[in-house]
Amino acid sequence: MNQCFFCQYKVDPSYKQVENLAKFLSARKKILGRDKTSVCAKHQRTLTKEIKYARYLALLPYVSYQGLR
Repeated sequence: MNQCFFCQYKVDPSYKQVENLAKFLSARKKILGRDKTSVCAKHQRTLTKEIKYARYLALLPYVSYQGLR
C-alpha cells in the first residue's frame, strides 16, 4: 500500500501551495477521491477544505475551460 503524499513528506495541505493542490484535481478540475490519490482520510478531509478555500480565493479554477459549447 502506498503511503499518503502528505504523511510521506510530513506536511499538511495548504491553500498557499497551489501546485500541490492541483495534483489532486482531475482534468475537469474536480477533486479526486481517495482511491485515485491514495491520501489518508485525515489529509483527504483537509485537502478538500483547502482546495475549496483556494477556489474561493481564485487561486484555483472551479471548472476547466472546454471551449465554446
